[in-house]
Amino acid sequence: MNKTVLIFPAGMPRALDYLQKCLQEKQAVIGASSLGYDASREKYPAWLHLPYVTDSAFNEALKQAVIELDIGEIYTPNIVVWDHLNCVLGSLLPGVRLINASPVDEVLGGYRSAMAKARYLVANPLALSSKISPHHPLSKIETAGLIRYADLIPGMCDDDKFRALLEITRYSVEGDIVEVGSWWGKSAFILSRLARSFGIGKLLCVDPWANEHLIQNEKTVDSSSAQVDANEALEIFQIGLLPFNADHINYLRLPSVDAAKSYENSRLISTEEFGNTEYVGQISILHIDGNHTYDAAKADIDSWVKFVMGGGWIIIDDYIWPYGDGPKRVGNEFLENNADRIVTAFVMGTALFIQLSL
Repeated sequence: MNKTVLIFPAGMPRALDYLQKCLQEKQAVIGASSLGYDASREKYPAWLHLPYVTDSAFNEALKQAVIELDIGEIYTPNIVVWDHLNCVLGSLLPGVRLINASPVDEVLGGYRSAMAKARYLVANPLALSSKISPHHPLSKIETAGLIRYADLIPGMCDDDKFRALLEITRYSVEGDIVEVGSWWGKSAFILSRLARSFGIGKLLCVDPWANEHLIQNEKTVDSSSAQVDANEALEIFQIGLLPFNADHINYLRLPSVDAAKSYENSRLISTEEFGNTEYVGQISILHIDGNHTYDAAKADIDSWVKFVMGGGWIIIDDYIWPYGDGPKRVGNEFLENNADRIVTAFVMGTALFIQLSL
C-alpha cells in the first residue's frame, strides 16, 4: 500500500485539483490547514490541523502527524510552505518527500514555455512566396500571449501548423475568416487573435456541435468521439472565445452545407452569447477542419470555396491524417483542378495551405 499523501494548505485551488487526482487514483490522502475553519475540510476524506509554517511548533506538529498518520509524501502549492519544507524535510523527516516542484515553477511554467517558443518563432519566420505585402510580424510578447492562451483551450493545433498560421495571416487580404469545424475552439481562438492583430476581418465558426456529425467511419476514431459531448464542446468554445470577442467572432450551429447557404443569404449572424456580427460575404481565410470522410470534406470545399476571394487562403487540416485519406484526396483534387488559380501551396505540420492568385 502507498503511504498517505498530505496536502497542505488544503484549500488552495491547485491543492483541490491535486486532491481530485488522488481520489481518482484511490490514493490515501489527508488535507491540512492552519485556519481555525477551512471550508475545504468537507472535501477531504481525512483532515488535520497544523500550526502556521512560521510558528515554532510547526516542525514538531508535522513530525508527529507523519508518524501517527503514516504520511510518506507532501503536496503543497504554497511557495512559503514549499520553501520551508524543501529546507527541513531532509533532516526533519528523511523518509518523506515533496511531490511537486516549486510552486513558482508550476505556476510560471506555461508562461516560460510560451516565451521560449515565441523567441524561436520570431527569430525564425517562414519565407512565403506571395504577392501580398505582409503585415509587420507579431512581437515576442504578442506571440507568447497568443501561445499561452491557446494552450488553455483543449484541442489539436501542432506547432508547425501554428507557425504557418502566424505567417499566412500576415500575407492575407481583408475579408471574413470562416472555420468549418471549430469544436472546442483552439484554432478558432488563434485565428480570431491573428485577425485582430492584422486587421483581416471577422471570424465565423461553423460547426453542428452534434455527436452524429463526428462519425468518420473509422472504428478507433469513432470510439473516441463517442466519449465526448457536443453540447459541452460548444460551452467550452464559448468560454474560451467570448472573453476575447471584440464584436468580431460568431458562430453558426449548423452542418457545413446548410451554414454556407445561410452565409450566402444573410451577412448578419446572431447568437445569444456573441450578439450580432455583420460579415462582408467574401472569405479571406477558409479553414476546413470538419468531418474527415471524403464526401464530407468535399462537400465543405464545394460549399465554401466560391466565397474565397483572390489572394485568399484555403487551409485543409489533417491533409496528413493517420486514420484516413479524405482530406488529402480532396486537397489533391483541388490542387489539380485549380492549378491556374493557385499562387502558393505547401504542407506544414499536418495541414495543407493554399493561396489563390489575386
